[in-house]
Amino acid sequence: MLSSLSDSTYKQYDGCIKTWINYCSTHNYSYISASVPVVLHFLTDLFNKGAKYGTINSYKSALSLILSNLEDDRVKRFMKGVFKSRPTNPKYHITWDPSIVLEHLAQQWPNNELSLETLSKKTATLLALVTAHRVQTLALIKLKDLDIRGTSEIIIMISDLIKTSKPYSLQPLLRIPYFNSRSEICPAKCLESYVNKTSTLRHNDHLFISFKKPYSKVTSQTLSKWIKDTLHNSGVDTSIFSAHSTRHASTSTANRLGVNIDVIRKTAGWSDSSAVFAKFYNRHVITDPTSFAKTLLSNNDCNLQEK
Repeated sequence: MLSSLSDSTYKQYDGCIKTWINYCSTHNYSYISASVPVVLHFLTDLFNKGAKYGTINSYKSALSLILSNLEDDRVKRFMKGVFKSRPTNPKYHITWDPSIVLEHLAQQWPNNELSLETLSKKTATLLALVTAHRVQTLALIKLKDLDIRGTSEIIIMISDLIKTSKPYSLQPLLRIPYFNSRSEICPAKCLESYVNKTSTLRHNDHLFISFKKPYSKVTSQTLSKWIKDTLHNSGVDTSIFSAHSTRHASTSTANRLGVNIDVIRKTAGWSDSSAVFAKFYNRHVITDPTSFAKTLLSNNDCNLQEK
């Protein structure tokens, strides 16, 4: 059962269950056989302390690992009441224009003359933008996953399980195009330069390594810091936007520029039946599988020409 949880989910649930055990201990309840009313009183305490729907739902999910009665209609009705009382709001009501960041990255050229720190942050940010995937996915990329298809694109097959992996679903397939009209922001060329620059430093198969000794593999938290530094240096307000906002910014821009919903969903790793996503991103069909990245990069080219 524990193996069914990702490391991040395990850490999240661990805190929830510890809080539950302390609550039961204080009130002399059994934490493994508490009744539904006891659970509802516990969740109500969280609500009264200001917890939002997402937080309370995390606690309910954690408790479902040790209690068998959380599918009770009273729990479902309670959660529906929490949602209506404190509806979940999107993290961002607005987003930033990726062309701002791409223009900043274009000034970091040529790639082979950049410091390892600068090249590392540039590569991570470009991959985050043109793939629209979570930083967790980028942290899992290994050199053996890279498949260079001539001068057209680089294919990256993620072999490790990610947050959204489930039985009978396909693993992420990232397509990194060569954008020859703007070599300074070409993600494939930047990736090649990064691999070459780190070839004599690395002693593991992970793509991203630290830019300081001992050059070990980096975590998703480190990649997030690299990307956030790049956003800040580009002029994006990082007091509002995190590294994860690259996913929102790139997909929103692709949608605005007319990239088809199926291409956006497939690129970003959303399910084919994502009705909520379809409602906001339905546009005309573009069949090129690398159109997401090319459209994003081309938009930067157009914006620069207008300026």
